[in-house]
This record gives sequence, C-alpha cells and structure tokens, in this order.
Amino acid sequence: MKSSQKSNIRLAIIGTGLKAHSHAESFGKIPGCTVVAAVDVDKDRVTKFCEKHSIPAAHTDVEELLEKENLDAVAIVTPDSSHAELSIQCLKAGKHVLCEKPLAVTYPDALKMVAAARKAGKINMVNFSYRNWPAIHGVAQAIRKGLIGEIRHLEASYLQGWLSGERDWKKFDSAALWRLSTGHGSKGVLGDLGVHILDFATYPAGPISTIYCKFKNFPKAPRNRVGEYILDANDSAALTVEFKNGALGIIHTSRYAAGHNNRLFLQISGTAGSMRIDSDISTTKYFLYRSGKSNPDKWDEVETPTVPTNYERFITGMRTGKQELPDFARGAEIQKLLDTCFVSDKKSAPVKL
Repeated sequence: MKSSQKSNIRLAIIGTGLKAHSHAESFGKIPGCTVVAAVDVDKDRVTKFCEKHSIPAAHTDVEELLEKENLDAVAIVTPDSSHAELSIQCLKAGKHVLCEKPLAVTYPDALKMVAAARKAGKINMVNFSYRNWPAIHGVAQAIRKGLIGEIRHLEASYLQGWLSGERDWKKFDSAALWRLSTGHGSKGVLGDLGVHILDFATYPAGPISTIYCKFKNFPKAPRNRVGEYILDANDSAALTVEFKNGALGIIHTSRYAAGHNNRLFLQISGTAGSMRIDSDISTTKYFLYRSGKSNPDKWDEVETPTVPTNYERFITGMRTGKQELPDFARGAEIQKLLDTCFVSDKKSAPVKL
C-alpha cells in the first residue's frame, strides 16, 4: 500500500448518530488530521453535528460528499446494514476506510468488503474499540509467550443494563430503537456487544472451531413495538464454544445486566495458571495467577503500557502505507462467528466452523 506524504489528513464521518461523536473527538485529537465533512440522511442531525464539532461541510448524500470534498479517508458510523455498501463505494472512490463494527450483516458481505479493500490497496480497519485498552494486548502477548501454558478454559462476558427497569419506550430515539429491531438492520445484542466480546476473547485465545449459541428476546413495550420499530432483536446471547487449540469456553452478553453500565470480563486459564481482565476494575492492568505459588489466594496485578487507539493506528497506517489491525479481514473472521451463532440458535445445536 502506498503511504500518504500529505502533512494533513482530510477525513469525513459518514453517519452522525451517538457513536459518531467519539469519532469526531478522537480524530480531532490527532495532530495532522482534520475532519472536514460529515454526511447523514437527516439534514438537521448532520447540521447540528457539524456545528458541535466545528466541521466545515455538512452533506446528506454520500455520492455528493465524494464528488465535492477533497478527502483522504472516511469513517463509517452508520447502522450495520449499510456498512458493506458504503465501505465498497468509498474504497472504489480511492478512500481509506475505518468502519464501525460489526463489519457487515453477513459473512459473504464482509468478504466482499475485504476483496474491495485489497483491490483498492487502501488502509482498512474495523473499529473494535476495546483494542484501545492496553490490558488486552498485554494478555495476548503473555499468552503467546506461554506464560500460563496451554489454554484449557475461557470465560468471557460483556454486560450492560440499560434495558432493565421501568422504561418509557416512546422517549427512546431512533439511535437506540434501531438497535432493538431486526427490521432496521440490527443483529441485536450479539451484533452490538457480542461482536466485541468475540474479538476480545479470540484475539488472545485463538480461533473458535465449534459454537453452540442460544438467543433470547424479552417483551418490552406494548406488543413489543414503538412506532415503526418492532423490538424483536436478541437481548441476551449465551455461547458454549470450543477453540481450535482444544480449550472450552463460555461467552455471554446481555443488555439486561442491571448494575453494569459497560463491563467486559475475560478469564483465560491454562496448564500453568490463569489471567483475567475486569473492566470494572481496570483497562490498563490484568490479573495473573501462576500455578504452584506458595500463596494460593494471591493474584498478581500486571500494569500494561499505553497503546495507540484504533483512530491513531488508522492515521498511522495511511502515513506509513502499512496495514494496521484490526483490519477488514479480522472483521470478516468475527462476522463468520456471528453468522454461525444465528445458525446454531436456529438449529438448537452446535455448529462447526
């Protein structure tokens, strides 16, 4: 891939919902990177977004954006169902692309995105945002060095509680309601949170060979509907998995975990010890237990060094011409796991990858 020698990277944000604000803020902190435009089908929303973040150009059409703006890259922060089409469109227009997760709605669509990125020769990344945490990189490096021996067991969870308690569903805006509706492109909690915990678990532990998944959707509003939104997407997901290295794992996620705002937990156990991350305690340190210790109750705390964010890695990749991770290929790997979960739930049986 060719590197960009430009002193300033010009970037546009496509989609200006809730998550887009963190993109604007994160890119705005990177020296030599300027968000010069944003686009959204909602004119009022994109106008307010641009005013808030001092972005000079607001558009309501992606084709118009690509024709009128001198851009190096785009960040795609739209609902899941549009990721593939928009990414491919922007890659064909010669832009580097950072796409929100999940990469696509289906594995075949994700593979098309991978192929388009390779053909375009552009930097491509998927925003698995918890790769920004130093602790997960520390765990992955330690496991590769054999610190806890051969992996035998894994437990991972991603829990939020925003669906629990009494709710006036009519007060929820479209940015929240679409996440609960398959008709609006949502893959439910699996596509929203599960995609993260699957990456979080398999990044250090390695690939999965078999998945047994069960979904659950719970009644919410009257008739489980708010206006045009049918609230039928999965709210909780529970997976039993086997890894290619022979280890077994339990992975689960829910939006009904009252008391947890946004908690990721990971424990990996091997023949020589265990490692765990608990985001409610720290995202920069992990806890290590080594078998055979004289004090059987003591876990050591291991602080890990700061790592570049996905946003920083994306800009660095453009400048060096070196593909940074996690890339579209990694996003496709995780998409295959998501698709397999839906097959397993439908069959009520384990499915081999």
